[in-house]
Amino acid sequence: MDRRSVIKNAGLAGVLAAGVAPAVHAQAAIRWRIASSFPKSLDTIYGAAEVFAAQVKAMSGGKFDVSVHAAGELMPAFGVVDGVQQGSVEGAHTAPYYFFGKNECFALGCAIPFGLNSRQMTAWMEQGNGMKLMREFYAGYNIINFMGGNTGAQMGGWFRKEIKSVKDIKGLKMRIGGFGGKVLERIGGVPQNIPGGEIYPALEKGTIDAAEWVGPYDDQKLGFNKVAPYYYYPGWWEGGPELDFFFNTKAYEALSAENKAIVTSATHTAHVFMQSRYDALNPAALKQLVGAGTKLRPFPQDMMSAAFKEAMGLYEELNAKNESWKKIYADYNKFRADQNLWFRFTEMSFDRFMQSQKL
Repeated sequence: MDRRSVIKNAGLAGVLAAGVAPAVHAQAAIRWRIASSFPKSLDTIYGAAEVFAAQVKAMSGGKFDVSVHAAGELMPAFGVVDGVQQGSVEGAHTAPYYFFGKNECFALGCAIPFGLNSRQMTAWMEQGNGMKLMREFYAGYNIINFMGGNTGAQMGGWFRKEIKSVKDIKGLKMRIGGFGGKVLERIGGVPQNIPGGEIYPALEKGTIDAAEWVGPYDDQKLGFNKVAPYYYYPGWWEGGPELDFFFNTKAYEALSAENKAIVTSATHTAHVFMQSRYDALNPAALKQLVGAGTKLRPFPQDMMSAAFKEAMGLYEELNAKNESWKKIYADYNKFRADQNLWFRFTEMSFDRFMQSQKL
């Protein structure tokens, strides 16, 4: 009797009695690399990828190992999409709006000026049509996306000189991430897209006049207060920027159903980690910055109004020339209108009252 017949007819007890051990195929260990767009020194925005990697390893019993590589280790900060698309790495952790030069729709997966706040962005992605629409778009780049964190509304950045009106923006060279630069340009500014690790020397040398990054916790680490005294708010171009994990489609589809579930769960953990950590750490950092002499200022109202008008005009122009943008933005815009109506009666009213109280 051959081996196959023994196994088929005898059952486990019979097989063992016959001294024939059934073949056991252990699942092969998986090794992935994630290229980050951020330096290790920024423990929260970079750290979200480390949280993801740790969760994947723990949930898989060590069989699924993910290594995280800071910007510049495997590829430049702004080269990570090409790396995932080409399969040079299995994944990336980045801010999608960095890549709006490929297609403006990358910005919709992260943040656009006067867009959704962080809670609204998560709601659009998870419960609205956001994830479906963005995955349809990213499929054209051999990428599948997962939420990878949110910073919450950001600060408006550091300025070497005071901004008293929109007129002061004319000719101003500012490091501004993603899509916001297109609107800044329309109100007279000169946008510069510079990786986080290179901002300080550019601001110190006067190569740029202003720079934004995230908020007090990161900005204090990067030392911007040492070379620019004015700290403006709010970051109207980043009301709720979502970071993403981008995975190579072929690498992701090769995973078992169990490992796909692990990836999904781990990205959700990383997503919550990032904003909760920023929300916890930003208040103390802001107090320290102001205590050390930082001059906190709101953007002038005429600048905010001019930027809003130009942003809406830009979106209309894109509707006319970019079919993918038109399709995704139509859904985004409707969702934003409904969310703002709801938040008007709830979040905004509650927050405004609470922030006026002495606790």
